[in-house]
Amino acid sequence: MTPSVGVVIPTTGKRPEQLRAAARAVLTQDYPGRIDLVVVVDGGDPIAVAEQIADVVAPRSKGDEPHCVRVLPNRLSPGLPGARNTGIAASDTDLVAFCDDDDVWLPGKLAAQSEALGPGADFSSCAIEVEYGTRRVPRLAGLTQVTKADLVRSRMVMVHSSTFVFRRGAYWVDESAPMGQNEDWDLALRAAKRQPIAHVDRPLVRVRWGASQYVTKWADRIAGLEWMLARHPELAVDPRGAARIYGQLAFHHAAMGRRREAGRWALRTFAARAGEPRAPIALAVAAGFVSAPAVLSLLHDRGHGI
Repeated sequence: MTPSVGVVIPTTGKRPEQLRAAARAVLTQDYPGRIDLVVVVDGGDPIAVAEQIADVVAPRSKGDEPHCVRVLPNRLSPGLPGARNTGIAASDTDLVAFCDDDDVWLPGKLAAQSEALGPGADFSSCAIEVEYGTRRVPRLAGLTQVTKADLVRSRMVMVHSSTFVFRRGAYWVDESAPMGQNEDWDLALRAAKRQPIAHVDRPLVRVRWGASQYVTKWADRIAGLEWMLARHPELAVDPRGAARIYGQLAFHHAAMGRRREAGRWALRTFAARAGEPRAPIALAVAAGFVSAPAVLSLLHDRGHGI
């Protein structure tokens, strides 16, 4: 029997066109099982959001289970983690999946990941296609399983929240994540600690970068990385993984004009791994040779982040 899937899309209601595209891509998946779409409105007006997606139709083949679309207010802590958990709690399906309101599932996504969740797997991800401006860059993992060691060594951008599919009841989002930062990395890492993540290494989600300023909230990014280091001490043990995080902290402090803190974290980065490129980039930003937004724009154009 094909498992039913509850798809949670958190939104503030401020991106109606993107939300409609995200909802339509979910509901038009070639998937014979029931899809229960739960749009969770965080801080906005659920009635207005319901009107925004009222024209999104979900055609079904004869004999397929009908889809269900609901719009709910965030009933838990304000922010992304609470909105996601509200959607999980409202679902009665076999599986739960996440999609951000500015991302788009590509054809075959749900069927491929549902199939990947065979015996011994309760969490699945897939490769992505990063869209930034007019460019689209595929990001593959080169793996069919993602382990704890993989996620400690690298954040692995393709293990993105909009790719998550997992068995309902197995996982909840940690609402203590500061400003919702790194809640998806934390969730994936917790899943990988239990057993390897089943990964479909085809770009089946289009992730749109540049639609929000989430990544440039430097103080929030710093708090999120410090939260991850405290919550997962093993992140500081792997030299490559530790250097990546320390380099990010150096960059974020530099972006805020905190030259001394940027220098301190850059030194820790070099001590962990001399070849980590984020340290000299952070020092260049701290010295005023280049701006942090300019660095991000250049990286995003190539489908990468800091």
